[in-house]
Amino acid sequence: MSDQPLPTTVTKSSNRLPHLDWMRGLACVLMFQTHCYDAWLTPEARQSKFFMYSQLTGSLPAPLFLFLAGISAAIIARNAMNKKQLADGPVSAVAGKIVRRGLQIWALAMAFRLQEFLIVYPWAPWPDLFRMDVLNCIGVSLVLIGLLAYVSPTWKSLAISSAAVCAAIPAFSPLVWTHRATWLPWQLESYLDGVHNMGKPLPWMFPIFPWAAFAFAGVVAGYFILSDTAKRYQKILVPVVLAAGLAVSGLGYFFDHLPFQLYTNYDFWHTSPNFFLIRLGILLVILALCDARCRLRPLATSFRPLSLLGQHSLAVYWVHIELVYGRLHILRSKSLGIVGATWGLVAITLAMLLLAYLLKQWDERSKGQLRSQLNTSPA
Repeated sequence: MSDQPLPTTVTKSSNRLPHLDWMRGLACVLMFQTHCYDAWLTPEARQSKFFMYSQLTGSLPAPLFLFLAGISAAIIARNAMNKKQLADGPVSAVAGKIVRRGLQIWALAMAFRLQEFLIVYPWAPWPDLFRMDVLNCIGVSLVLIGLLAYVSPTWKSLAISSAAVCAAIPAFSPLVWTHRATWLPWQLESYLDGVHNMGKPLPWMFPIFPWAAFAFAGVVAGYFILSDTAKRYQKILVPVVLAAGLAVSGLGYFFDHLPFQLYTNYDFWHTSPNFFLIRLGILLVILALCDARCRLRPLATSFRPLSLLGQHSLAVYWVHIELVYGRLHILRSKSLGIVGATWGLVAITLAMLLLAYLLKQWDERSKGQLRSQLNTSPA
């Protein structure tokens, strides 16, 4: 969802981290399967273990997108600092760029909600305009990261403070969901706990608590990826990140199986810090595996579908939602078995690949025309 700059294995013309594009593309594919099976499977098929595992896998796309947004924020900050020749700080000099990016994504999220509302007007419920979806959460998380950068004297201090916020958000999430800020209008409270207008937090919303923690974790990961230490030890970077991911997930599993819990109302799937640790560890494992894959030569062709999806994930997200759930849905809701829904998933995936390919061609043609105009303009 945002531009990525250079690591060890990109060309000068790319200016992107290829394994992050792969990771974002993987998030898109996992998102497709989650939404397609959720939209199209019959009530009987939804009782199967297949659907259960589909939904369990579906708990990863949102953390992936938020984690990658945090990494992108770190990259935006570092690149801007390098351009300004600020070396190690202050990060506050480039914080505005992160805030603006967050506000742009939040505005796109509101535009998406408005589009959905207008498409089904007058039957659409107006509270859906204020729904706290994943795009809203990404935008707000980037704004919060930018505000944190304003008070961070150095690049390193931003990483340390982001790690502290990353730990604090899951720790306080059970309390925020239990002791709600009912004194706020529900449109604002929903940003904290996903209450919407239902009088209680809703598990399918994406409020700051606990979801924004993944974005702050991404800032820490971005700091590490761009550090001189990571560049010096490129040969062992993949196994180190892989081991760290397994350790973090193991820690979450260990805490969850203790004979006691710190919270009175323990909700593993929605507000548990232990589930956050398990998923964060999985994200680090995926990051390591995507990095390892991008270090290898192409197997048969240079075409990389996951990378292509990742480079155009925002457009892919926007369009596929309409084709799966919206007025332009390609299949009838809750009418198919597993095989039929799988064919629909294949169709959606191929259509989104085609969309990403066309957008890439359009981008390259636009850039080529711009270069041609610059070259022919008078000095």
